[in-house]
Amino acid sequence: MKNDTMELICQWDSIKARKLLEDFYGFSSKLINKLELEGLIRLEGRKIQLNKSLYKDDIVTVDFLDEEDEYTKVKMNLNIIYEDDDLLIINKQPFIVVHPTRRHQDDTIANGVSYYFFENQINRKVRFVNRLDMNTTGVLIIAKNPYAHNMVSQQMRKNKVKKTYIAILDGILPVKEDTINQNIGRIGDNIKREVHESGKACVTHYKVLQENNGLSLVEVSLETGRTHQIRVHFDFLGTPVLGDNLYGKSSSLINRQALHCQSIEMIHPRTGELIRLEADLPEDMKSLLN
Repeated sequence: MKNDTMELICQWDSIKARKLLEDFYGFSSKLINKLELEGLIRLEGRKIQLNKSLYKDDIVTVDFLDEEDEYTKVKMNLNIIYEDDDLLIINKQPFIVVHPTRRHQDDTIANGVSYYFFENQINRKVRFVNRLDMNTTGVLIIAKNPYAHNMVSQQMRKNKVKKTYIAILDGILPVKEDTINQNIGRIGDNIKREVHESGKACVTHYKVLQENNGLSLVEVSLETGRTHQIRVHFDFLGTPVLGDNLYGKSSSLINRQALHCQSIEMIHPRTGELIRLEADLPEDMKSLLN
C-alpha cells in the first residue's frame, strides 16, 4: 500500500465489490459510497461500481485523494515510535494539548503533525485515533488515511485495543491487585467527572508494582476508555494520581499528574497482525522512581 493507494486481493469467486470492501476488508459503508461516487475504486485500472462482480485473484485498487487539514503548520520535535503507510505513532510529551483550543491555537500536537505531514509530502488530514490529556504522556495514534482511522477506531469502540498505563499514586492501596468497576459521569457542565451510578460503565484493572514513602507505582489496564477514567477511579479509592490538581492536589515532587500511557496492543488495520507499541517513561516520572 502506497500512501495514496491500497490494493485489495479478491480470494473468492463471484462476489460483489461492496461485499469485498465491507465484509472482508472492513471498509465502512459511508467511506465506500464516497469512494464509488468519486470514482476511486478500480479493477485493472478501470473505475468500477460497488455492484461489480469480482473473481478469485482480481486485484482491486482503492485510491485516497489528497487532503488538506485546517491546522497551522508548526515545526515540532515529535517523538516518533512507529510509522508506516497507515499509522504514525508518537510518544506524547507533557504540557502540550492534542487538539487546538481557544487557549492553544498553534502549539498543539495537531500543529506539529500537520507540519510533519507537509514536510514529508503526506497529503492527509491529521486523524487522531486516541486522545491524551494535556499533562498525560505516552502512546498517541494518528491514522494516515480514512480506512486506517475507521478500522482502529472500531477496535477502540469495541474495547479490543489493550491500553496499559503507568501511574504514581499519592497514597497506599490496601488491595494490591484489583478491578475498579464504577460508573463515571460528568459533574454539571464542568470538565470534572465523578463516580456516580447514573454515569457510564467504567472498568479499570490495576496492579501495584512498588510502594515507597507513601507513594504507589501501579500498572493500569482499561476495559473502557472514558474521559479521566484512571484519574477519577483512583481518586474514588482515596489514592489520587500524584500531582493531579483536578482530582487530587498539586505536588512538590512533580508538576503534573504522574500518568503515562505505556503501551497499546491492537490489530494492524491493513496486515491484520497484532502489534504492540510502547512508549518510554518521561524523565519526570523516571526521576521519581529512582
